[in-house]
Parts: sequence; C-alpha cells; structure tokens
Amino acid sequence: MIKYEKSVSFDIQAKQLNYILTAPNDIKEGEKLPLIVFLHGAGERGDNVDALKVYCIPKLFTKNEEHDGVRAYTLSPQCPSHPFTWYDFKNEVMALIDKTVEENQIDPQRVSLCGISMGGFGTWELALTYPERFMKIAPLCSGGMSWRAWAIKMPVRAYHGKLDDVVPYAYSTLMVDAVNACGGNAELITFDDLKHNCWDRAFEQTDLIKWLVEAPTKEQ
Repeated sequence: MIKYEKSVSFDIQAKQLNYILTAPNDIKEGEKLPLIVFLHGAGERGDNVDALKVYCIPKLFTKNEEHDGVRAYTLSPQCPSHPFTWYDFKNEVMALIDKTVEENQIDPQRVSLCGISMGGFGTWELALTYPERFMKIAPLCSGGMSWRAWAIKMPVRAYHGKLDDVVPYAYSTLMVDAVNACGGNAELITFDDLKHNCWDRAFEQTDLIKWLVEAPTKEQ
C-alpha cells in the first residue's frame, strides 16, 4: 500500500507552501493516474497543515486514499496567513503541481483543479493563467475576472448556494455566462437552499469528485 502525507515546505523564490499529498493503494509500475488539486478557503490559511483536513478533498482522502473508489493522487497546498490569498501564490502553486507530476506516477493530461471560496477564486485565476494545464476545473462559491473568460477552454463545473451571503451568487453566474459566451463549456450547479457552504454537499453528495477524474467526453 502506498499512502503518504507530507507537511513539508516547498520553496520557490523565498515563498513557501505547506501541502498534503495523498496517493492510492498499490500503484503498478508504469501506471499513470489523475491528480486532483484542491485550493482551500480563507479560514485554512497559516502553517498548521492539519487545518486542511477540515473540508473536502484533503478531509476525504486522508481518511481513505481511495475515497468512493476513486484512484487518484490529491494535492492540497496551504496558503500562508492573512493577508495572503491564492492570487499571491498562483505561480508557486503551479510550480508545486509541476514538481508533484514529475515526481509521481501522474498523467500530466489529467490534472484537475477545484477550490472553495477563496480557493474558488484561486481556481478561476489559475485556470485563466494556465488554461492549457488543467483537464477540468470546479470553482465553488467564488468568482473571477469575467473579461478574461476567453482563456477557459476546459470543462467547468461551478457550484454556488443561491442564498450565499459571503460571496454573491451573481459572481458565479457572471463567470459561467462569460465562459459560455466565448465558446467554452461551463455549467453552474445551484443549491437553492444553501448559503456560503455549498462545498459539503457538492463534494460529499454529488458526483463532483468522480467527474474531476474522468476524461472529458466529446460532449464536454
């Protein structure tokens, strides 16, 4: 069984990122697996890597490295404390992704990105900056620079609670509409009864995780 969890610093140009990396069981020689990258929200910033295990991908895959039967690597970096956001570390995150792909049995064509709240904003930003690097993205309860939506060519699933009182629901609507207007393929999944925390339902009660690792179909 191969399972490892790292809480070490990745240093590029004096910027450091702690992270958790999980791997599935019994990886065969020559086998190439997908990678899910997860960007946390504002509340998990800092240097306590255990804080990452509260929500979503790191929560589920540190409990079971093949959660719901999904065989994939997962990478969850940690943004340093306030006032930093993922906008300050997008290049470092991309460098960490590259390092992770290079050092593990990961298919570079099957790297997907997701994130919640501040991490959702980071997901949009990384996809806009490095659109050729991600197979799929799933930003939750967030938004981005809609005027740059022409760059988004990969399939997108955005999630948002209609009653969100932290990040307006309109932010996701604006991004999804802009991507589709530019010829992209974006879907907005709305939870009419939820406020800001739509991520528990999205990750634990929908097919989001399996969608992130499945290769896109022609329809996508």
